[in-house]
Amino acid sequence: MRDAGLDTDALDARLSTRLAELRTERGWSLEELARRADISRSTLSRLERGEISPTAALLNRLCAVYERTMSRLLAEVESEPPAVVRAASQPVWRDASSRFVRRSVSPPHAGLRGEIVEGTLSPSADIAYDEPPVPGLEQHVWVLEGAVEITANGQAHELEAGDCLRFRLWGSSRFRCTGAEPVRYAVMVVLP
Repeated sequence: MRDAGLDTDALDARLSTRLAELRTERGWSLEELARRADISRSTLSRLERGEISPTAALLNRLCAVYERTMSRLLAEVESEPPAVVRAASQPVWRDASSRFVRRSVSPPHAGLRGEIVEGTLSPSADIAYDEPPVPGLEQHVWVLEGAVEITANGQAHELEAGDCLRFRLWGSSRFRCTGAEPVRYAVMVVLP
């Protein structure tokens, strides 16, 4: 399903190009990046050539290696966001394999340390991240609808609509939809 006004193929192409640029800027070979990110060289090559789209987990590993939040990386392939971000122009990214939908409600902006992301997980969807993209990343997760189990820094938390979990992330994290309906939540991310 495509969002009105958002060309996801063009976004994926710009993302592939930006990932290749980041590797080149650091002077890394595909082998070096594969070692650092624990992703196969062939997968990275196909990703940089735009032959495949990244999953949320793969993109998170690359963000960790490049020391960026996912929102910041996605913002780098979008034009500079305006002061007012209309709902129709908020970038949406889908990971079909994990059934995760991510809307950048308030994308990263020069001079600002915070951003707002809306996440939606289908029933029984489960996403695990090995490490934060930036150690000590501050997050405030506000559940808007449904139920979710969030594990941060080794501690699991059961949350329902209206609940808010706040933490600084130093280790792994996991988001798992625990209800029969999708869970929708807002994440306020603040760089350290």
